[in-house]
Amino acid sequence: MRAILVTKDEEAGYQAALTDVAESDLPEGDVTVAVSHSTLNYKDSLAITGKSPVVRSFPMVPGIDAAGEVAASDHPDFKPGDPVILNGWGVGEVHWGGYAEKARFKGDWLVPLPDAFTPAQAMAIGTAGYTAMLCVMALEDHGLTKDSGPILVTGAAGGVGSVAISLLAAKGFEVIAATGRVEEQGPYLKGLGAADLIDRAELADKGKPLMKERFAGAVDAVGSQVLANVLAQVRYGGTVAACGLAGGFDLPTTVMPFILRGVTLAGVDSVYCPKPRRLEAWTRLAAELDPKQLEAMSRTVGLAETLDLASQQIAGQLHGRVVVDVAG
Repeated sequence: MRAILVTKDEEAGYQAALTDVAESDLPEGDVTVAVSHSTLNYKDSLAITGKSPVVRSFPMVPGIDAAGEVAASDHPDFKPGDPVILNGWGVGEVHWGGYAEKARFKGDWLVPLPDAFTPAQAMAIGTAGYTAMLCVMALEDHGLTKDSGPILVTGAAGGVGSVAISLLAAKGFEVIAATGRVEEQGPYLKGLGAADLIDRAELADKGKPLMKERFAGAVDAVGSQVLANVLAQVRYGGTVAACGLAGGFDLPTTVMPFILRGVTLAGVDSVYCPKPRRLEAWTRLAAELDPKQLEAMSRTVGLAETLDLASQQIAGQLHGRVVVDVAG
């Protein structure tokens, strides 16, 4: 079967290549999936390029997402022919992932494909979109509504940001999108529902511990100084859902937003999210995400193209979602 395989040795170093892999080499699991589609997430690009030690076992098939049909199953919840999706669970990091024509997983990791989506549409959502839904749920859990005030979305043109804007705007929130390419990405972001845009540069430099209260809440996929500045500008009682570290994993902030304004920093993990919460997120995505928006924010490529696009994604040169047609 065809697969992207990441290898590392003393002679050749770190490499990712499209190659043929024996199905007998698949790791242990009680469900074998014939994979039709995957997607390119930021973590996948890190795995392909080796820019960060995402891959912790070699050789590795990357791809933290997968969609397809069950080919064989020893799990009571799944039978051959069932359409399924997978997000996270260490797949593509410590367990072979979705960049192969077949994959073997633990059945407990799988979620039935919602009737509202095709496998390609589910992968246009992927971990990024599913994480965006978890972020929206976190804001709602802390009492934010469309009447609370504007919601900032950082990394707005990325996968998480794109879906978060679409979901929030559909629910009537006023969404402010932060991007490093306002003129270039403005039409795209406003097409998704952003009411206004701000330049990422406004959030990049070190700011005061507390600044003017501008946002009722935020979805942040950037981290580091950007997140620190966002926290300093959230209104009293607001909430920030933090789910990424594209700008760095440090957080140079103070306790001031938390103890003087009652701001909540809600961490959002999609990789090991419990299955009930995971199922709720996908159920809500099926009900609340407009499939037409998926078309506007995604494009489809083959496995070979994924290798080239990984570096572009790391450099911030892509927007929206990249669906990987594993057979393409």
